Amino acid sequence: MKSDVLLANQKSWNQAASRFYGRNPLPEYGPLAPKEDELNLLGDVAGRKVLEIGCGSGHSLLYMDQRQAAELWGLDLSSAQIESATKLLANCQAPVHLFESPMEHDPGLPHGYFDLVYSIFALGWTVDLHQTLSQVHRYLKPGGVFVFSWEHPLHNRFTQQEGNLVLTKSYLEEGAYKHEAWPETAIMQQFRVSTYLNACIQSGFVIEQVVEDVSLSDEDIEKHAKGWYNAEKAAAVPTTLIIKCRKAQA
Repeated sequence: MKSDVLLANQKSWNQAASRFYGRNPLPEYGPLAPKEDELNLLGDVAGRKVLEIGCGSGHSLLYMDQRQAAELWGLDLSSAQIESATKLLANCQAPVHLFESPMEHDPGLPHGYFDLVYSIFALGWTVDLHQTLSQVHRYLKPGGVFVFSWEHPLHNRFTQQEGNLVLTKSYLEEGAYKHEAWPETAIMQQFRVSTYLNACIQSGFVIEQVVEDVSLSDEDIEKHAKGWYNAEKAAAVPTTLIIKCRKAQA
């Protein structure tokens, strides 16, 4: 059941929160992926009301504050993450509103209010993609922008074996799975690129940009030399999918 998965994921994130503190926040969209400095998907956020889905330790919201966003809003499933974000953002210039909540649920956020909603490497944790996207659509003003990133659907379909990449699971298979690099019991969701795109369209969004590029700078290669994501694999299979879409004008 979805509620059981949410509880398991909440427990896992409360246990793992310190290990992921400040990992890959904006301007990063994901490991070995182009950064916001290069992509400029968010535009000028000064004076904008922003909401982060899966705000984690709050470092991406801090990035927004440093760029003069008018209001900082965030939600996260994990109480440990919300506690960390509350401490990190205590001295922000902009007012901060944080909610402990699954992304599928509306914890009382204003509708038709936000200029920008974003989610950095978090959307694959949803237990209901369509419900999550529908919530985001409700939160945004007409013309508002939604940008999200997640592990590219092809990445965990391939494994490295004796210097070769081997397809070990069908790309066409979708649904819940336990990530082999995740030590705690936690359930993520596998979707094809087309599923993400179609779900956005069905929720009322207009797709503006899709990014599957890889960044293999010396800094990126060194940072991820021994991790789940590495340059050798990323040279053939992208690590990160980034999608920018917009709520249509009324």
